Amino acid sequence: MLEKDMKFEKAVESLESIVSDMENDDIALDVALAKYQEGVALIKFCQDKLKEVEQQIKILDPENETLRDFVINES
Repeated sequence: MLEKDMKFEKAVESLESIVSDMENDDIALDVALAKYQEGVALIKFCQDKLKEVEQQIKILDPENETLRDFVINES
C-alpha cells in the first residue's frame, strides 16, 4: 500500500525489493500477483513524481541568461 507522503527514494527501494522477491522461484502465485499490483502502483507513483519535479526544474538559457522550463524531448 502506498503511503500518501512516501518519498521517491523509498518507492524505488520498495520496487527493487519487489523485483528481488519476484525473481525468487519459490513465490506463490497469489503473492506474486499482489506484489505485481503493488509494483505497478509504485511505478505510477514514481512517474508522477518525476513529472512533478520536471515541471519545477528551470534551466539557464545561455543566449539571454534567463530561466526557462526544462523539457525532455520524448521522441
